[in-house]
Amino acid sequence: MIRIFATSLAAAAVLVACAPERQVSGRALYSDYCASCHGVGGTGDGPAAAGLGKAPADLTTIAARNGGSFPMVKVMSTIDGYTRRGDRASVMPELGIALQEGPLVMVDTGDGVVTPTPVNLVALAEYLKGLQR
Repeated sequence: MIRIFATSLAAAAVLVACAPERQVSGRALYSDYCASCHGVGGTGDGPAAAGLGKAPADLTTIAARNGGSFPMVKVMSTIDGYTRRGDRASVMPELGIALQEGPLVMVDTGDGVVTPTPVNLVALAEYLKGLQR
């Protein structure tokens, strides 16, 4: 038992030593890049929403609109702008460039392919996942 505890403690120490110096906050990123249009709670009622040609999406219902599961890769692609390139009807800015600062983390895209992805993009998508009703 003591041996298992010591091994776990050593593993935790290695993880802490390898962790990035700055903790990424999905909530802070959301506040900086999304809340003005999507609102503090993510329902599309931000102060800038009234001035847009198209109402911002209700981000609290992403999973509900996807059969009950949160489509992490699709959400990250939408935030990044990758899936919207050339879509002139979208008023949402492409945030890929803004979210590139910081390290890359490996993300399984669902088909067994692991892709290096900006940690800020992952943190923001994880925050949106937490907003689901």
